[in-house]
Formats: sequence, structure tokens, C-alpha cells
Amino acid sequence: MFAAASRGGGAPPTPPPRLLKQGRGVSAVAPFRGTFDHTLDAKNRLTVPARYRSALADGVVLAQPVDLTSCIGVWRPGDYEQYTRSALAELPPLSTRRTELERFFYGSSHDTELDAAGRIMIPSFLGEHAKLAKDVVVVGAGDRMELWDRTTWADHRSTLLSGVAEVTARVDDAA
Repeated sequence: MFAAASRGGGAPPTPPPRLLKQGRGVSAVAPFRGTFDHTLDAKNRLTVPARYRSALADGVVLAQPVDLTSCIGVWRPGDYEQYTRSALAELPPLSTRRTELERFFYGSSHDTELDAAGRIMIPSFLGEHAKLAKDVVVVGAGDRMELWDRTTWADHRSTLLSGVAEVTARVDDAA
């Protein structure tokens, strides 16, 4: 089981996300970006960064990532549904590959809501997968946020940065 933590909030309040215009006056919440240090409380609840609470007001889906990285994806329900549908769309309805992916997507995720204090409860199966302890890093990843154990994130970030440098070097070579 992942470690119990002391009560604590994390980062100071930040402004709400800016809205982007999407055709015909329809607005959407800006993608999740930024990195925030937070802590899990004694009941394994995480305070969501204030700037993203309104984006998650209609619910939250917590999910393991497809690449099985040791983190937890935090999705808006509609975005997670769109993501899973697009991943399954090309597979025939009766294929075993589709069945396995459905088991993964729906069995490795959890629906929840923000409580009155803007926190989400992390289920033990996801906390164990991500090896979450007291100190957590919330990482913006476009259409979702990711929750990382602080030490795991520090290790992964080094790999991530060297990988990005390698990819951009290849782009320069191709030009």
C-alpha cells in the first residue's frame, strides 16, 4: 500500500485557466500545463491545483496510462471517453485485442469527483501503481494531468529531457 501522508495543501492559489475560443463563440478550458508540488493527506486525498478545479467540476476520471508509466492520468470524463473511443475505433467489435484494451481502459480507471475542498481521493490500486507516497508532483500533459511520486518524476524528467533533445536533433537532421 502507498504511504500515508501528513495533511498539507501544496502550492498557493493560482488564477483560473484562461478560456480559448473554439469556432462559433464556443469556449473550452485551456489544456492542462505546468508542474505543481503537492502532498497527499492522511486519507490519500490530493488537493487539485486551484486553476484546474473548474475544469474538473463535472467529474474526474483517474486512469493508468497506456504505456504503464508509474503515474496516474487525471482526465475530464468527456476527454477520457473520447480518448478511449478513438483508441478502440479501428479495432473490430469482436476482436480479442479490442476486448483486452476495453478491459484495460475501463478496469484501470476510476470515476470520482472533487470534494468541497477541491480534493480527489486516490484509490489504492492506482496509488500503488504510481508508487505515490506523501510528496506528489502534478504535471500538466495537455488534455490531462498526471500525478507522479516526486522522486519518480525527478528520475523520469531526466529521461524525458534527454529524449526530447534526441527527437529534436533528428528533426534538425531531416531538414
